[in-house]
Amino acid sequence: MGMDTVTDRDLVFVLLEAGARIERRLDSALSNIKGITFREYQLLLAMQNAHGHSATRVDLAQAVGVTPSGVTRALKPLEKLGFVETLKDTRDARRSLATLTAQGLDLVNDGTGVINDVLADMRELRDLHDADRSILNTFLQRFSLR
Repeated sequence: MGMDTVTDRDLVFVLLEAGARIERRLDSALSNIKGITFREYQLLLAMQNAHGHSATRVDLAQAVGVTPSGVTRALKPLEKLGFVETLKDTRDARRSLATLTAQGLDLVNDGTGVINDVLADMRELRDLHDADRSILNTFLQRFSLR
């Protein structure tokens, strides 16, 4: 193996670090401008994309890659602030529906604007040529298939 060989481990570590840096940038901008974390934004966005702007904790957990109990913890402050309402299922808490309120819909739309602004300012993305962008997208899509 030559010195220029990039191992699978090297590649994965670089991908994880790049993802973590991007997430920190988005988290910081959302926290400073809208007072929410990137994870909270992801939950709100998943609800916005769901039928009727409602989803179970299990569905939200699958959509954002956390546990249902993690979703419950993340939704509590959003409920207290009036961005989300929960319709409890008396027989099974896992089937309780979290619904985006009108305030929550405004927040997720504003958050999307913040994210778009951050991404537009990222030189690393602006400097990507279309061919490289296409190759990178195809490669990363393989990891997001469920």
